[in-house]
Amino acid sequence: MNHSSSTDLEIAATIFADRPFHIVTTLDGFVRKEWLLRRLGCIPARKFITDLPLVKDMMYCFKDLKESVLMYPEASYSFDGTATGLPSSIGKSLKLFKVPVIMVTTTGAFHRDPLYNGLQKRDVTVTAKVKYLLSPSEIESMSAGELGDIIKKEFSFDHWRWQRENGIKITEPFRADGLERVLFRCPVCGKERVLKGSGITLVCSSCHTNWELAESGELECQTLGVSMPQGGYDFSYVSDWYRWERDCIKKEVTDGRYYLDIPVDIIVVKDTHAAYRVGEGRLIHNKNGFSLTGCGGELDYQQSAKISYSLYADYYWYEIGDIISIGNMNEQYYCFPKDKSINVAKVRLAAEEIYKLNIPQNVKSASAAI
Repeated sequence: MNHSSSTDLEIAATIFADRPFHIVTTLDGFVRKEWLLRRLGCIPARKFITDLPLVKDMMYCFKDLKESVLMYPEASYSFDGTATGLPSSIGKSLKLFKVPVIMVTTTGAFHRDPLYNGLQKRDVTVTAKVKYLLSPSEIESMSAGELGDIIKKEFSFDHWRWQRENGIKITEPFRADGLERVLFRCPVCGKERVLKGSGITLVCSSCHTNWELAESGELECQTLGVSMPQGGYDFSYVSDWYRWERDCIKKEVTDGRYYLDIPVDIIVVKDTHAAYRVGEGRLIHNKNGFSLTGCGGELDYQQSAKISYSLYADYYWYEIGDIISIGNMNEQYYCFPKDKSINVAKVRLAAEEIYKLNIPQNVKSASAAI
């Protein structure tokens, strides 16, 4: 199932109410409520790292319990209304499990509750399409690469274009609130941390360019006489702007200019008893990966850029704040930038582009996690 918002869980519960099924669930969701999630059939997973216990748990559900498993292979809500990256291991997993694959594709869930909008719900009709995608015999006859391509095609969507093409109107007066979490680089002056989404507009405090997020989902520049650089980056959709930001970050990475060094507050999850506030630290991110130090010299964690194809970054994590999460099978570190203008979406894009430089895309990495 594609993952657009928390509404997805309500959809799944409705569609599959007539059968027992298990849900692959982030480990931090189990903190202080493991007894409940276990009884609901949830399977703990560590995001964006190799998680062999998860594979074994899923196999147990399929082979021993003879029950279904619901998985969101994107492993994260969509930031920009398009599919996030998928692990290269997904085709191998289907070959291993040898069970039918059902695809659930939602529309409207992203627009009802987009992650950037700060938990403000919109009045949008949500629908879901359920499709029998692959039979065991088809899985048997295809390569892991071919299966991965099929799944990737199913996750090729753009919710903003869908909105425009289907005449969906979002009339709420707060629809642009928090939009700077996604659109963090101004295409006119090229600066970051200068954009602010509020109400129905996005405004640059540096060059004073103003965009309106129209009811149709299109971006409309409201500033007359704006001269876009190099002939124009006049984006019609949030997704196009976000794609341009990725290209800018890719150039920063390849030119050797990307570097993050910020103070953070740190929460650690190593079991399901509690999320532990362990103090302050410093998070560094560059072409070599992540370095997290702090807690009075007690913490020194290094994570290679080759570990994962993506990064667990989130907005307003458990209503505490925006986070950058790194870690391994033993501990997960949730880093909250002290400077609230730090954009965690940029860090995730940078991690993905740095990974691509370290792992050629024609090489299947064993580190890609389910």
